[in-house]
Amino acid sequence: MSMFRNAVWFLKGLREYTKGGYEAAAKNFVAADLEVNLSGRSFMITGANSGLGKATAQEIANRGGTVHMVCRNKGRADAAKEEIVERSKNQNVHVHVVDMSCAREVWQFAESFVQGNALHVLINNAGCMVNQREVTQEGLEKNFATNTLGTYILTVALLPALKKAQDPRVVTVSSGGMLTQKLDVDDLQSEKGTFDGTMIYAQNKVRQLTGCGEGAFHDVCVFLQRQQVVLTERWATQHKEVHFSSMHPGWADTPAVQSSMPSFHAKMQNKLRTEAMGADTIVWLAVAAAAAKQPSGLFFQDRCAVATHLPLAFSRSTSQEEDRLLAALSDLALKFKP
Repeated sequence: MSMFRNAVWFLKGLREYTKGGYEAAAKNFVAADLEVNLSGRSFMITGANSGLGKATAQEIANRGGTVHMVCRNKGRADAAKEEIVERSKNQNVHVHVVDMSCAREVWQFAESFVQGNALHVLINNAGCMVNQREVTQEGLEKNFATNTLGTYILTVALLPALKKAQDPRVVTVSSGGMLTQKLDVDDLQSEKGTFDGTMIYAQNKVRQLTGCGEGAFHDVCVFLQRQQVVLTERWATQHKEVHFSSMHPGWADTPAVQSSMPSFHAKMQNKLRTEAMGADTIVWLAVAAAAAKQPSGLFFQDRCAVATHLPLAFSRSTSQEEDRLLAALSDLALKFKP
């Protein structure tokens, strides 16, 4: 990661990704955009038992939508569902226990779901934050298996159901951190180099500024976020019937950030957004008529489409590299299809 991209990104983050950045952007929000009745519309949200996923599920349930919570832990999911139902008085909230890092399990769930359920909106929110390189039972690096391959399989498998729906949408929760990285198709599973080794100078500078000691882990995550954004752009061109978007929720105070990036959380705690602030654009993209009028495939921040590359950052990938990414994911996904 270049020193230039790091410095520009971090300064941008202090200005835009914090609570203050949200409050400044919110002055231009149209409140009526979220004054919608979602009765009769079905929403699937991965990672919906806590953080941004739970906040999103709550907002959709409040508006009468049918919510399908896809979660790994049944106990936490059931507790979250009970709270969402109690607050919304909406009984149409359902829990599906799925480990998004298990490719076979994701395939089985998705193919079973489309047999008997309607789906209008898929929200790919689940994210894995493992600091050390960990391999799943299927032999895949866990962050990649969850954030990229799991998202890829679930989306592809649910497309037939989405294409039957009115105003179908796919929203993928990513991060502005991807602005610091170029697509790397040759090391999708972080097998090369040292997963948690010494960072180059530019990354060290970010650690000094933020007090964040999770530098190598951050690198892995932002590589995956770049993959998510590329997938969204490509899907938008391939599946015109569905509206695709990806988004950055800003720097929000979530359980995932607290546990996986404790130094960053401690240093930035007073500047972090609330979960509701982080979820606002997710909900907007999923339900607002204004969002559907935007071109498909864009990357959003605080209800506005924003650039996916920093100026002069040289982070753009070629169409050939993107083709290789989709081909690699397709081949890998098919290996685990039942």
